[in-house]
Amino acid sequence: MNLLRKINEKAKSSDNTGFGSNPSGYGGRFINKDGSANVEKRGLSFFTRTSWYHTMITMSGWKFMGVLLAFYSIANLFFAVLYYLIGIEYLSGIDATGSELLKFGKAYFFSAQTFTTVGYGHISPNGFMTSALAATEALTGLLSFAIATGLFYGRFSRPVAYIKFSHNALISPYKEGRGLMLRMAPYKNTNIIDAHARITVGMSVEENGQLINKFYTLDLEIVNISALTLSWTLVHKIDESSPFYGFTEEDFANGDGEIIVYVKAFDDLFSATVTSSTSYTFDEIVYGAKFNLMYSENDEDTKTILHLDRLNSFNKVKLD
Repeated sequence: MNLLRKINEKAKSSDNTGFGSNPSGYGGRFINKDGSANVEKRGLSFFTRTSWYHTMITMSGWKFMGVLLAFYSIANLFFAVLYYLIGIEYLSGIDATGSELLKFGKAYFFSAQTFTTVGYGHISPNGFMTSALAATEALTGLLSFAIATGLFYGRFSRPVAYIKFSHNALISPYKEGRGLMLRMAPYKNTNIIDAHARITVGMSVEENGQLINKFYTLDLEIVNISALTLSWTLVHKIDESSPFYGFTEEDFANGDGEIIVYVKAFDDLFSATVTSSTSYTFDEIVYGAKFNLMYSENDEDTKTILHLDRLNSFNKVKLD
């Protein structure tokens, strides 16, 4: 509670953050490290509150491929069961000898050929029920692959801000004083221009005998840059107007707060605005440290090398 009494009264709070003021209604951090909101929605059915398009577009690549493979396998299994129940004798070209498992396997592979509309030709339906089922499966396969193709295109064509943030924010020496610093860098061969950054800090503050969430916009030394080609260190000078004015290492270590970072830029390849965000809780702030330089010239002095593995590299320093 000592931290709450040390909030700089000159710092102006912000009410347009989109977060509530009641700290008892929040669990954990406001924003996850990957920039997503740390919110779980309830009160409606799972299918009502889930956007399947957004889910499929934003999920990781291996999960996306896993979902497609699972759907393909289950759909073929479903139709294979129906073919088997109707009777494989209504599928011309299938050898009816062998075990039941072997017969089912032949029905499954016929289903796969029909679902993908490959149609090798050595097996064909010869009854009304199997013909109707094959026609239904072929239509389902066409529609499914059309949806999968659209999802593939959506994933590849979606503008993304390929920006990585440092794991930690630092309290570093800055202009005969101190500053809050965090670093970001582009990590793919994209061209990001006209980048803007905004930092907000949220803290639990005692006001009129009640504990409320207060949010403060942190002034940055540089708010926007023309091109994000190398690393960019965001710097908030801790002066008399900063909510961190007078904070010690113990205040950050024992305090309950979160620094939320928003970055907006323009990707000239997609001709679209891209955004990225992350957050740092107070226990992710390193007090008395300074980032190491993460770019250098090559041996021929003809090109600048951006060392992405140094994004989180810093050295401990002594603060006055």
